[in-house]
Amino acid sequence: MQNNIKSKHEILLGLTTTPNSDWRGKVEEMKKFGIKRIALFPTFLPVEQRKELYGLLATIDGLEIPHVHLRNQDMEQWEMELFENKYKTAVYNIHMRYDLTKCLEKYKNKIFIENHFKIFDEEYLTAFAGICFDVQHHARTRIEAPKVFIQVNDLLKKYPVGCCHISAYPKLRYIFKRFYIGLWEKISGHYMIDISELDYIGQYRQYLPYYISLELENSFEEQLQVKEYIERILNLE
Repeated sequence: MQNNIKSKHEILLGLTTTPNSDWRGKVEEMKKFGIKRIALFPTFLPVEQRKELYGLLATIDGLEIPHVHLRNQDMEQWEMELFENKYKTAVYNIHMRYDLTKCLEKYKNKIFIENHFKIFDEEYLTAFAGICFDVQHHARTRIEAPKVFIQVNDLLKKYPVGCCHISAYPKLRYIFKRFYIGLWEKISGHYMIDISELDYIGQYRQYLPYYISLELENSFEEQLQVKEYIERILNLE
């Protein structure tokens, strides 16, 4: 199937839960800035902490979560019903693994598989809705895993792209990571140091879907600036 390129996009601030992300503080920022639509990344939280997070989110009236990054191994049915019925979630993504929670089977037509640093198992990909395009992963594979880059380029033209992740691409930090051990925990690109680390995105605009989710540990105050910056890169009104 040829991917239909949409002329407009919605950029969603990302509530990430990586170890350096202050997810509790981000909920407070949502109240401060009147943020009512986000992408949610509960991927680093065990179920008890996810329950705490959902309790905090429940204090925000009118909240919508169009995109959720699911955990493969332990999502529960009540969580999926929460996303479906309360937060109007339109799309989900997961990593390409086989330890899929049984309750996720019924949502396969809304679940997109994220590209990473390994060759896609296309048979696994066809069982789901399409691709979640992690733009930074793709940019990195161009240098780190050229065969993966070529395959994903081909698949992006073949399958629907339902959602995407955008994070920082700190090229110099990758090049010199062996020498700057103090920056190791920032190497993933989940934390943006300089906004120019997003300039690479324009190269991949032809593959960007409607939902563009920021996968950043940065505060929502900083992510609001990122959103405006990306809108300029993509010439959005």
